[in-house]
Amino acid sequence: MKDKLSIIKLWVEKADHDLGTAELTYHHIPKFRDTIAFHCQQAVEKYLKSYLIFIDLPVKRTHDLIVLLGLIANTEAMSDELFDKAAVLQDYSIEVRYPGNIIELSNEDIEKAITITKDFRQLFLSKMNLSFDRDEL
Repeated sequence: MKDKLSIIKLWVEKADHDLGTAELTYHHIPKFRDTIAFHCQQAVEKYLKSYLIFIDLPVKRTHDLIVLLGLIANTEAMSDELFDKAAVLQDYSIEVRYPGNIIELSNEDIEKAITITKDFRQLFLSKMNLSFDRDEL
C-alpha cells in the first residue's frame, strides 16, 4: 500500500504544481489566460488520475477529463455537477496550446477555472482520505 500511496502523492504533487502555476501566473501575469487555463485543466487531469490509481483502475493516456471522470463513475456515483465542472475545463488542454487556437477568456472565466480546480483537489483528496497542505509536497 505504501508504494501506491507514494505514487498517488507524486501525481498530487504534479497536479498541485499545475494549480500553483495557474494561481501564480494569474496573480503576476493575468493576461496569460491561455496558460492559466491550460494548467487548471492539467491539474484536474492529474487529480483524477491519482484517484484512478487509488481505486486500482488503470490510468488511461488521455487529456479528456470527461473520459477520466467517466471511468470513475463506472465504479461509483459522480454528480452531473462534477461532469459540468469538468466540461468547463475540457477544451483547455488542446484548444489553448497552439497558435491559431484562440479561446477568449475573461478574468471571470479564469477565476472559475481556478475555483473548479480547487474543488476537484478538495473532493478527490477527501475521497482518498488524504490531507496535506500544498506547501508540504
